[in-house]
Amino acid sequence: MYVLGIETSCDETGVAIYHSKKGLCSHLLYSQVDMHSEYGGVVPELASRDHIRKLVPLIKQCLKESQLTSNDIGGIAYTAGPGLMGALLVGAATARSLAWAWQVPALAVHHMEGHLLAPMLEENPPEFPFVALLISGGHTLLVQVEGIGRYQLLGESLDDAAGEAFDKTAKMLGLGYPGGPRLSALAEQGKPQIKFPRPMTDRPGLDFSFSGLKTFTLNIINASEKTDQDKADVAAAFQQAVAETLSIKCRRALQQTGLKRLVVAGGVSANKQIRACLTEMVVKENAQLYFPRLQFCTDNGAMIAYAGCQRLMAGQQQGLEIYARPRWPISELSGS
Repeated sequence: MYVLGIETSCDETGVAIYHSKKGLCSHLLYSQVDMHSEYGGVVPELASRDHIRKLVPLIKQCLKESQLTSNDIGGIAYTAGPGLMGALLVGAATARSLAWAWQVPALAVHHMEGHLLAPMLEENPPEFPFVALLISGGHTLLVQVEGIGRYQLLGESLDDAAGEAFDKTAKMLGLGYPGGPRLSALAEQGKPQIKFPRPMTDRPGLDFSFSGLKTFTLNIINASEKTDQDKADVAAAFQQAVAETLSIKCRRALQQTGLKRLVVAGGVSANKQIRACLTEMVVKENAQLYFPRLQFCTDNGAMIAYAGCQRLMAGQQQGLEIYARPRWPISELSGS
């Protein structure tokens, strides 16, 4: 079965075609970063309008590159949430309309399930069960994964997600948008000489909190001379604090569940220091670590096509309604 995947949850338009046996056939991604950088962050209305302009041409191009026609498509998967409501509706309405016209099923996919399953696109995918750390712009989650749709939430951010903390700290340092990658680049020029807290690691549990770390960073910035080196040192210390906090919580999750496989996905999983810190931790825990390739860390259509294909192949179906949920806890998902 060929499945068309559509991702429009925020500021990237992703389209891909996945085959149940042949694997990924093609994938295309259009980023709106240049447009939103002028405003210092994502403008929801502009994001929605740009998805409208780019989505159908990308679908046509994806079919062409795969040497397929609409007659070859056996199903359509689209991101239904969580995300920006207007952006989600563009993808959902397009997917549902094409599915009706092509007379194939359409399936709503949870955005974070897409990230969770992104490592399955690699040559050596993880086997179930495993612990998953999902770190994207608005989400930081620890999930015990027994199979597709069989997810137990172990911990989540109680306030700012790690990605949000990166972006807000970058803004404090005057780095502009997108903040996360720019802060990471600046951190490479600094030294983590300042001792930053590792929030919520001095108490039991697997939840996260990064708002206090953000406030601590602001106080350090206000007390510094604000030279380029000062900023680089703050960025380095902040990044190290986030990486070590994530590592401590992941180690606890592995020990608590008794599992020896850790999957890390989402846009923030591309961060070099976070990868290095988690790699060092799993070696000590005699565990295995899995990341998606860098192009599949950020939002993309390939992960949605894969997740949708697995559920469609298992017989999951939905009605003709256009389904979109800006807030959608992953704990509400069920297996097929």
